Amino acid sequence: MTEDAVSTVLARFKSETGETVSNMMDLPRNVTVNHLQLICNSLLKQDETVPYAFFVDDKEITSNLDECLDAKQKFSTELVIDIVYQEQAVFKVRPITRCTSSLPGHAEAVISVQFSPDSRKLASGSGDTTVRFWDLDMQTPLHTCEGHKNWVLCIAWSPNSKYLVSGCKNGMIMSWNVETGKRVGPPMTGHKQWITALCWAPYHLSPECRTFASSSKDGDIRIWDVILGQCQRSLTSHTRSITCLKWGGTGLLYSSSQDRTIKVWRADDGVLCRTLEGHAHWVNTLALSTDYVIKTAMVPLPCSNVDKTNNVLAEAKKRYEAAVANGGERLISGSDDFTLFLWAPESSKNSIARMTGHQQLINCVQFSPDTRIAASASFDKSIKLWDGKTGQ
Repeated sequence: MTEDAVSTVLARFKSETGETVSNMMDLPRNVTVNHLQLICNSLLKQDETVPYAFFVDDKEITSNLDECLDAKQKFSTELVIDIVYQEQAVFKVRPITRCTSSLPGHAEAVISVQFSPDSRKLASGSGDTTVRFWDLDMQTPLHTCEGHKNWVLCIAWSPNSKYLVSGCKNGMIMSWNVETGKRVGPPMTGHKQWITALCWAPYHLSPECRTFASSSKDGDIRIWDVILGQCQRSLTSHTRSITCLKWGGTGLLYSSSQDRTIKVWRADDGVLCRTLEGHAHWVNTLALSTDYVIKTAMVPLPCSNVDKTNNVLAEAKKRYEAAVANGGERLISGSDDFTLFLWAPESSKNSIARMTGHQQLINCVQFSPDTRIAASASFDKSIKLWDGKTGQ
């Protein structure tokens, strides 16, 4: 039999979870990725075109189907080929080739910067003790917020982009109205040392956007009401400085510390659920697979067919549930011991994988928006990419 004897193959489309979304169909061996996109969007009845990647036996189809077929598949008229589709991020990463703008104004070092969830504004905290808001469309300053008496170390936007909280070196936290630049409520005090992290309750759990958490060098976590400026509860169990704090989509708080542990808390009542152990040195950084969907909960996707006037809360819940449908919420921790760990912290205190390869301490780790890839940065001058589900 010659290679030309079989010009089509039997195939069917499957989701990442193994759900079959089509009957068997004859496809040309030379069918391209663009044609597969059209077929898949049609099968899934998408109103707007959604980008997908396609895989056969874990090999990505980059040009046409034929490149991923082995000899047996190419010559068989009976084998059924499963084409697994994966939804891709709407936004593509473009290389940065030049500086598009410079935003002068701070009189000392800029220590923290963060985009608003809707990407329309930027906030910055500085050693000059001020917080500044910037309009990114016009590339101009909006407000200069004064009140801190020491370096502003941490800032965090509320999910609805209406408030920003800032923490400084003397342990004080302040909240700001983004539209006016005025302080909201009284200064929040209670931490005995400087603030190390700030995070807000996810929008789908707290649509009023009043609740956030702070951590400090003193080893404590505090949960606050931003309007009243009052501490609702204090979580104490870490024996050394807390380095990172994350608020997950199921109401769990995750904290990492220089005591070499990660602790999982129930934010509603402050109960310590479990302690994740395994690192041999300080745990420096945490990343949640749901960070992106939590941060952008109120921001409609460009390809979304949901009417923007519809229930935003329902859409936020839907997006979160879709993000955790295939494997739940995952956590990656990075440490001074040169390693990372992948966890399923909602259900187990045992790690999924120990990720090795860096030659120096790890200072940052992030999931891609689609949760499939994680990137880690290290003092060894390298960035490593990992499978976000297996840790490989």
